[in-house]
Amino acid sequence: MSDSSSIKRLIVVLLFDGVDLLDVTGPPEVFALLQRETGDATGYHVVLAAETMDPVTTSAGVRVLPDLTFQEASARSIDTLMVPGSVEVDDQGRVQALADPTVVQWVKALAGRTRRIASVCVGAHILAAAGLLDGKRATTHWSTARQLAADHPSIEVDADPIFIREQNVWTGAGITACLDLSLALVAEDFGEAIALRVARQLVMYLKRPSGQSQFSVPIEPVSTTRRMDDLRHYVTRHLAELLTVGVLADHAHVSERQLTRIFKTELGMTPAAYLESARVEVARNRLESTDDTLERIASACGFHTTDTLIRAFRRKLNTTPTEYRNRFRHAGERP
Repeated sequence: MSDSSSIKRLIVVLLFDGVDLLDVTGPPEVFALLQRETGDATGYHVVLAAETMDPVTTSAGVRVLPDLTFQEASARSIDTLMVPGSVEVDDQGRVQALADPTVVQWVKALAGRTRRIASVCVGAHILAAAGLLDGKRATTHWSTARQLAADHPSIEVDADPIFIREQNVWTGAGITACLDLSLALVAEDFGEAIALRVARQLVMYLKRPSGQSQFSVPIEPVSTTRRMDDLRHYVTRHLAELLTVGVLADHAHVSERQLTRIFKTELGMTPAAYLESARVEVARNRLESTDDTLERIASACGFHTTDTLIRAFRRKLNTTPTEYRNRFRHAGERP
């Protein structure tokens, strides 16, 4: 860690119509808390930049005022350029990440004046369109990871980590993972101890390291048939029971072979893989919010033994149930 108290670090967060509000406001909150923890000795200066000085309407409908224009930002020496994202959702609930061509062009222009670049959530699609992720490993929100991989084959898309760093380019996963990513930037500049102090202020008990799973098992894509929706609800209601392919097939009134084909077509996974994901997700929530023993959780979620529970967590989340609980146990329920 270098002594950086006298160094001015300009952090530019991009603004554009439809941008996700938390993508914009989350990182500045981390940097503001850092300055409070260190007595304003960081030199961080956060500004919001947009194409014009007109108010920008975010996806939440909240209007935000920019501090400067993209043109004005291009004349500055930028320490960190933070690129949030935006999506559109069709009438079937399918999510599509957007990359406005004007914003993409400005990202290209600003990248040359920037020490480090970080995308927040689906902002990775903008970095990709700007050519900044070519040949790199990157992450984004799980709901648009397939889109990113399909649109940009030269990128090694990994939807599992919370954030990924490739040289001076960082990509973050889910919306709230912007806090983890911002904490990682703080740790890079000022060390883990100060980053941990900020994490405590954010009620993030332990900062999640780069490369660790997003600690969620999103089961996507969204099913498009009533039969699959019924099956998923049935699984949720009967997780503690022995749910074989035969049991599910009987419930759906189809053959086992046809059931496997339905799961592959609708969800892109086998029935067994879906069951494990669903059980891990429920176990994850219990670990966060209850005092239940691992034995009780394993039984309630259909794993039956703690060894099976542990193996599933290692496969899906690259951690153990105990490690997960230590990181994400809710404040009021910590021993």
